[in-house]
Amino acid sequence: MEIKEAKTILEAVLFAMGGSVGIKSLAEAAGQDEETTKKLVRSLADDYEAQGRGMKIIELEDAFQMCTRPEYYENLIRVASQPRKYVLTEVLLETLSIIAYKQPVTRLEIENIRGVKSDHAVNKLVEYGLVEEVGRLNVPGRPILFGTTEEFLRNFGVSSLEELPAMGAEQLEEFKQEAEEEAQLTLDIQEG
Repeated sequence: MEIKEAKTILEAVLFAMGGSVGIKSLAEAAGQDEETTKKLVRSLADDYEAQGRGMKIIELEDAFQMCTRPEYYENLIRVASQPRKYVLTEVLLETLSIIAYKQPVTRLEIENIRGVKSDHAVNKLVEYGLVEEVGRLNVPGRPILFGTTEEFLRNFGVSSLEELPAMGAEQLEEFKQEAEEEAQLTLDIQEG
């Protein structure tokens, strides 16, 4: 099969599927091995970039997705129904950060780090599609393990968790101090 035809097939599949498509499925559709398929999809993404197209192809772990360029979002919402908007409060961002950096993680581990109950925050993040159940811990009670989703990667503009910024010792100390202050404040309120 000619390279141009394989790229055209990949473009058609990515367009038609709408969501992310695993590299294995793309390779099957194009009749290529996975490594060649990755190169072809990345080349197609480069073509879109070079041509200044309204679409782009993003890489998400071992999958690819065709999507609208963010700079055309305002134009898109003029004709499409309003996309679902959600607000990530400080509490939700803090909880999401813990899950992103510590995954897989249980609610109890999240609560131990934050020093407060986190049921509502975790449930909201699941509702928003940013966090999902990734398994169960093999201990009595079999607590749910949570991890981030492809939607998390898409929303934060990273293709894998390895692209998340590294946490420095200074940041960790700052977080620890904030958590201790929050725990002390909670304790003071309960005693008062």
